[in-house]
Formats: sequence, C-alpha cells, structure tokens
Amino acid sequence: MTDTAGTPEPRVWLVPTPVGNLGDITLRAVEVLRNADAVACEDTRRSGALLTHLGIRRPLVRLDAHTMNRAAAVLEQHPRLAYVSDAGTPGISDPGAELVAAALAAGIPVEVLPGATAFVPALVLSGLPTGRFTFEGFLPRSGRERKERLAAVAARAETSIVYESPHRLGATLRDLAGACGSQRPASVTRELSKKFEETARGTLDELAARFAADVRGEIVIVVGGQTAPPEATGPDTHHAEAAALAAGGHSVRDIRDLLVARGLRKNDAYALALQVTGAATPEDSTA
Repeated sequence: MTDTAGTPEPRVWLVPTPVGNLGDITLRAVEVLRNADAVACEDTRRSGALLTHLGIRRPLVRLDAHTMNRAAAVLEQHPRLAYVSDAGTPGISDPGAELVAAALAAGIPVEVLPGATAFVPALVLSGLPTGRFTFEGFLPRSGRERKERLAAVAARAETSIVYESPHRLGATLRDLAGACGSQRPASVTRELSKKFEETARGTLDELAARFAADVRGEIVIVVGGQTAPPEATGPDTHHAEAAALAAGGHSVRDIRDLLVARGLRKNDAYALALQVTGAATPEDSTA
C-alpha cells in the first residue's frame, strides 16, 4: 500500500523461515524479504546466511530478547520492516510477539505470513489426538513454576506440546514421566525436515531411557492427555507414584501437588507425601 504521495506505508511483516530444509521458504516470503527496508532478526549471522542463499541483499538489524527494547527506534528508522526468527514462524517462543505489540502501539499494520513451524508437523507425526491441544512452549528450567507447569500437563485431557533444547531433553522426559506417570504415551521429534529427521514414539519412561544421553537438533515433545478419570487410579498406583517421586528427591509439597494433579484429594495427597518421605507432620515437629 502507498500513501497519496506515492510513498509506501509503514508495515511490519513476520516472515516464517525454514526449520531445516531451505526449500521450505515460500515465494511470498522471498518477495517480502527482498522488498522490505530492512530485515530484523535474532541472529544476524544465521539470517545473513539465509539471505545470501536466497540472493537477497537487505540491511540486517538485530532484534532479540536482549535488544527488543530498541524496537520503537528500529521501526522509526525502517518503517517497512520484515522480522525473522532463527527458524520457523516468529512470535512462537521468541521475541517476535514483543515486536508485534510495539508496532501496533505505534499504529503500524502487521502482517504474519503463513509458513514453516515446528510444532504442527511434530503434533501430526506423534500419532496422538490432534483435535485439541495445548502449546506449552519451553518449560521453566527449575523451581516451583516448572513443577506447576508439569502438574498442569499431567492433569490435562488434551495433548500437550513442549519445546526443549537437546541437552535438557533427558531431564525433561524424566520430569514428565514423574508428573504424568511413566506409561503416558508421548513422542519426541527432532531435526524436522533435515536429513536425520526422527520421530520416536512410546511411553514417557521408554523415551526417557532412549534419550538419556544428549542429542542434536531442535526438539518437540508431544505428550498424550489424561485418558482415564483420576478416580480410576487406585491407592496402590498413587503410592507407587509417590514413592517414585520421593526416590527422585521431590519434596513433600512437590509430591502433594503432583498427586493432586493426578486426581487425589489434597489432604490424602499430603498424608501420602508425608508417608513416603518419612517427614514429620507439623504436630510431630512441635512435640
């Protein structure tokens, strides 16, 4: 679009880029990248290599999680700005969403091009139900927030999708098995659209054993939902799960919260957590 003086109007485009195979770039994406005033990106070296491959010469501006506070100044300097993430569709588990907010606040129209993303192919490849799902993105690395998110995945009836880095895959699969139960069905997809693309399917326990060592590639974990009502799990099951959590070093509070997510009443979960950890009750500790 142009204004009455013939000058193109400001605009921001979010441009998906290949998650692996460079042939996955769309013709429209190439056109937008070629005609933008500049291309903003997370990593100028990585995006520069892509532009070189496409035969496109455009100014590159770094806008990542550490520099997104410069977004307003970049938009003022480059009013017709294309934004790319390291791979896939910007705005999904990257700072692209902050750029969209800055552009809208400045009254600049935003277009999002359809294109490559990692979680949709991984979801379909998993063989798990796709009618309803929750995209979790990257889980918190540690602390109470991580445990709460794991408990939410465990309690959810629909399929859950988690992104993870290669060197943390084994630990996250073990944590998911502890929260959801070792027999919960899941899949791990890595190296999407590349030569060594792989999707492994099985229980969380099986996948945790398979990926105990570090692997390469970007990782998508897909976890099946809770298929049986919580009441269908008996006391022996809850006790075994609680004992496994205690053996893994989880605290009384963590075990209680995870058991509640699995359907146990809070008081019963607390009592069982005390039992398997051998911790004293508040009354015992003051005796």
